[in-house]
Amino acid sequence: MKRPSRSKTRAATRSTELGADSPYRVGFNGRFRISQAISAPPDDAPDKRTRKQRLAKQVEALGLLQHVLHANDHRALLLVFQGMDAAGKDSTVRSVLAGVDPAGCTVHSFKRPSLEELDHDFLWRTTVRLPARGQIVVFNRSYYEEVLAVRVHPELLKGQHLPDDIPLAQLWRERFESIRAHEQHLARSGTVILKFWLNVSRETQRQRFLDRLKEPEKNWKFETADIAERARWQEYMKAYEDALNQTSRPWAPWYAIPADSKSYMRMTVANIVVDTLRNMQLHYPQISEDQVAEFKSLRKRLEEQKED
Repeated sequence: MKRPSRSKTRAATRSTELGADSPYRVGFNGRFRISQAISAPPDDAPDKRTRKQRLAKQVEALGLLQHVLHANDHRALLLVFQGMDAAGKDSTVRSVLAGVDPAGCTVHSFKRPSLEELDHDFLWRTTVRLPARGQIVVFNRSYYEEVLAVRVHPELLKGQHLPDDIPLAQLWRERFESIRAHEQHLARSGTVILKFWLNVSRETQRQRFLDRLKEPEKNWKFETADIAERARWQEYMKAYEDALNQTSRPWAPWYAIPADSKSYMRMTVANIVVDTLRNMQLHYPQISEDQVAEFKSLRKRLEEQKED
């Protein structure tokens, strides 16, 4: 049996699997099926009160871990959220990251691309917003829209000024190749990537749309286009299934999170993020013996300067 080269071994180490183990992690063998993925909490899930308590503990833990991530300054964390309308992306981001220092965390919500963004390759607008080392960055929607919404609406490609007219099947295949290479490059460079597909059922989406229409304070969340997109549910599910299978890798895993219960969804996402940060084995920077002696001397001087 041929042994892997040392260079390949080092590459595997840099891209080591840091994403938390979870029953919702999408496998790396291309066999994920949406029809088998649950959207409601399992029967043995804790009750709503317990979920909220566990979320609160994880929010506190995440805040502490983020401080170490920032001080360590060797890795970054990228959280990608995708899901159908009303899946709960915004509220999950708010709830899970409630305890994080805003100076160390940035959230980017990607809507319809601008003319400037359309004049660049499909990864450009997210690439310029990637996290620096020591930072947490959230993508609320992402470059995956280019193999999800654009795949369901290929007419959008007309505005992208692509250089070649190639068959759509080849275009999606090449975009998946680009995404995989992009994410592996980020992983090798120290960015840990977690991707969450919030798996909301069609019925739960219907109920949430009705809530948005019935409650005046939620009207602003509703767009008439949401109904048109809902009518293409099966096309979106096919696109999601392919995207998750094509791009869930050890260095950038997807998690198919049940999203019919917001409390369960938030707790589960928080668990995965906290466990992943713990897997990084981060630590505060160690100072030299000379610095220890210097700090001791400075502390003594400051203590002697105490005024009456």
